[in-house]
Amino acid sequence: MNAKTVLPAVGMTAVSMVLTLAVVMMWLGTAMPWPVALVVGLGIDGGWLATLAYERRLAAQGDHSTPVTAVGWSFGLIATGVLVAHALTAEESTGAWLAVAWLPIAAKALWLVHGLWERTALTVEALDAIQGIQQEARDEAAVARARLRAEASTEETRLTAVTQAGARVAHVQARTANTLSRAWSTLESAREGEDTGRALTSVTTPVTPGVTPRWELPFWIPSDPASVLALESPGALTDQVLDALVDQIRHSETPALSYREMAARFRTAGHSASEVRLRAAWKRVAA
Repeated sequence: MNAKTVLPAVGMTAVSMVLTLAVVMMWLGTAMPWPVALVVGLGIDGGWLATLAYERRLAAQGDHSTPVTAVGWSFGLIATGVLVAHALTAEESTGAWLAVAWLPIAAKALWLVHGLWERTALTVEALDAIQGIQQEARDEAAVARARLRAEASTEETRLTAVTQAGARVAHVQARTANTLSRAWSTLESAREGEDTGRALTSVTTPVTPGVTPRWELPFWIPSDPASVLALESPGALTDQVLDALVDQIRHSETPALSYREMAARFRTAGHSASEVRLRAAWKRVAA
């Protein structure tokens, strides 16, 4: 893994050192003996190489030295300065020499990148553990998303079923109400007919002579399954008397009794009234 960063840094360093030595030999060789120019070039490259080697040694020990790093960058800047000065004083190919003058600085930057790579490098086991953790997190997120989608789909299906069931119940209720309405109309027509009274009298008179039957239409109201509508007797209480009894029983205790408690005491006291009339009296009294 280190080869990805160390090989470019080594290659760039070698190229920049050779280029620096060649430029020093060509540029200073005309102004001084070539052995002197060779010593100058080797001195620049040698100082740079020595500081680089020392930096690498400290890095291998997990240490760092700011003065050594500063000296190394100084040699890099000197080499770059030599290349730039040679490019500016060259009579030909000034642009080409300026284009390669950045190589020493680039080599130092590559070694800096390589050092950062080494300080942040992880072992294969650590990388595998990190990948496992990331994969586990992705799996949990995918499962959570799938669960949410499934719950949303289930809730949508349930709401659809409830809505359809409610629609069916409403349809049945409407159809039942229509049927009851027609039955009520039939009963009303029969009750208001001219011959209805005579027919009933002819049937009931032999059984109870002198008694005219009283035929009232039935009540149809929503009620609890356990409740049964009481039939009114011919001697049913009037509304005024019923209201007075309901008000008396309701205020027999403090605080006032609820409807259920009042109705229970009303029945216990021996009074008789249909559930419809009793509730109507309660509403009139409690209003």
